Amino acid sequence: MTNTHSIARYDIVIKNGLIFDGTGAPRIRGDLGIVDGKVMAMGRVDASLGDRVIDATGMHVAPGFVDLHTHYDAQVFWDPYCTISGWHGITSVAIGNCGFGFAPVAPDMREYAMKSMTRVEAIPYDSMKEGMPWDWVSFPEYLDSLDRTPKAMNILPYVPVGPMLVDVLGLDDAKAGRMPTDEEHARLAKMLHESMDAGGCGWSAQRLPPTGPAAVQRDWDGTPMPTDMMNDETARVFARVLAARNQGVQQLTLTTDDIKHDMAHLEEIASLSGRPLLHNVVQAFEDRPHVHRRGIEWLERCRERGIPVYGQGATTDAGFTFTFEDWNLYDDSEAWMEATTGSREERKFKLGDPDRRQGLKDNLPSIATASLGAVTVLSPRSPSTEQFREMSVQQVADATGKHIVDAMLDIAVTDDLDTLFFTAPPQGNSELLKEIVQYPHMLFGVSDGGAHTKFLTAGRYPTETLAHQVKEKQWITYEDAHRRLSGLPAQLAGFQDRGVLRHEGPADVVVYDPENLAIGPNEVAEDLPGGEWRRVQRASGYHAVIINGQQTIENDQQTNVYSGRLLRHGKG
Repeated sequence: MTNTHSIARYDIVIKNGLIFDGTGAPRIRGDLGIVDGKVMAMGRVDASLGDRVIDATGMHVAPGFVDLHTHYDAQVFWDPYCTISGWHGITSVAIGNCGFGFAPVAPDMREYAMKSMTRVEAIPYDSMKEGMPWDWVSFPEYLDSLDRTPKAMNILPYVPVGPMLVDVLGLDDAKAGRMPTDEEHARLAKMLHESMDAGGCGWSAQRLPPTGPAAVQRDWDGTPMPTDMMNDETARVFARVLAARNQGVQQLTLTTDDIKHDMAHLEEIASLSGRPLLHNVVQAFEDRPHVHRRGIEWLERCRERGIPVYGQGATTDAGFTFTFEDWNLYDDSEAWMEATTGSREERKFKLGDPDRRQGLKDNLPSIATASLGAVTVLSPRSPSTEQFREMSVQQVADATGKHIVDAMLDIAVTDDLDTLFFTAPPQGNSELLKEIVQYPHMLFGVSDGGAHTKFLTAGRYPTETLAHQVKEKQWITYEDAHRRLSGLPAQLAGFQDRGVLRHEGPADVVVYDPENLAIGPNEVAEDLPGGEWRRVQRASGYHAVIINGQQTIENDQQTNVYSGRLLRHGKG
C-alpha cells in the first residue's frame, strides 16, 4: 500500500479492481492512482481526485504483459501498436530476436536484409520495402530511428548478431562459417559494446544446423543463415562483453546433433557472462514427449546449480493456417525446401512435378511426419477441389486412393497454390502443454510477433493463458500467470521497474474482464504496406490498456495514443 496524502490530483484513478501486482503476491481488492506516467498509489484512492476514473468493478488490474520473443523490428515503423500483440494486453516487447535484424546494414546490403527476412521469418518484402525508412546504417542509428518513431508499445532492443557477422566477415564468409580472426573478433566485441552503449540490452542468435532434420530456418535462397554458421568461440566473445559490462541478457538457441554439447555450451555462455540466457523454444510434441521433459529437467538442473539459463515455452495452441504460396516451415527437408522456394509459378511447377513427388514422400519434414494426415483443407479455391472442404488430408487420400502427399499437393496445385490449409500445433494432447505451463520458471509466449504474418497468430498467448489455461483449465493461478506474463520476463530481460505494479513504477497497466476475456476468430487483414495482407486474431475483454500512464486501448479498441518508449538499457 502507498501513502496518498501528498497527491493533489491523479491523472487516472482505477477504482475497485482486483489487483495482481506481477510478483506472484496474493491479489488485493483496491484502487490504483496514476500521476505523470507512474503508479503513485495502491490501496484506497479517492476517485474525486482523479481527472479520469476507470471503474474496474468485476475487473482484474495487472501489470502490462511483456513479450520477449518478437520480430517487430520492421513492423513497428508502420504499426505503432505492434499488432497483434498490442491487442492482447502486451505493453512491452523485445525485438532483435534470433540474431535477425536490420542493423548494422550498409546501403548496398539493404536489399539482402529484406529478402532474407522474407524466408526465415516470412515478412512480406513489399511491406518492408515500403514501410521502413532505412535512415540508418549502424545499430545506434537504428535505435535513434526507433526513438523518433511513434509507438503505442515499449520496445526493448536486443542486438542481433547476424548483421554484425555479415558486416565484419562479409556475407560469403559469414555463410561459410569461417572462424573470425582475432582482429575480427575484436571488431565484433567493439561493435557489441557500441550497440549496448547506445541502449541495446544484450545479444541474440539462433544457431540451427544448416542441413538435416533440424534445419528449419533458411535464407531467401535456401542457404543457411549466417547465425547458423557462427562458431562457439564467437559466442564466447559476445558473452565476455556482457561479463565485462556486468550488464545485458542473451537470447540464444543452439541445436546440433549433440544435445549434450548444446546444453553444455549454453551453460558455458551463461556462466561465462554471468548474465541471464533465454533459451527457446521449449515445445511439446505429441509423438516425442521426451523432448520437452528433457528440456524441463535440464532447466531445473541449471536452476539448482545457480546457472542463469531460462526457458521460453511455446504455450499457445495457435496452429498454422497456410497456403503453399508462402509456406516456409518445411525447410528442415532439403526436398521440400527446394520445392517451396522460387516464384509462385516455379513453386507450382515443382510441387506438381511427378519426378519430384517420390522425393517429397520419402523426405517428409519433421513437423509433418506425424501430422500431415491431420492437416485440414480449410478453403479450396476451385470447383474441382470444393468437394474436399473441411476434410483432413488423410480423408482426402482415403477418398481418392492417393498418398497423403499427392492428396494435399494435387489440391494445392489445382488451386494455383491458394488452397487454405490448417495444421494443429505439434503438442496435440493438451496434457503435454500443461506440463510446460505448470513448470513455475518457464516463460510464456514465443509469439514470433511480426513474423510468419500469413499463417501464425501466436501473439494471442496472454489472452489464451488467462482465459483458457487459468480460468477454464485451472492449470495455474492468476497470481502465477501474471508473474510469468509480466514480472518474470521483465526481470530476466532487463526491463527497469516494469512488469510489476509498485509505487513510483511505470504505469503500464491492463484492466480486463476475466469472465468475458476471449480470442477473436482468425481473420485476414489487408492492412500491410505494399498492398500485403496478414492473418490476425483480435481480443475482447480488455477494458483498458495503459502504457506510461496513457490509455492506448479502451474497450478493445485502439485510442491512437502513442505513449510507448524505446527502452534503452531497459529504461525510459
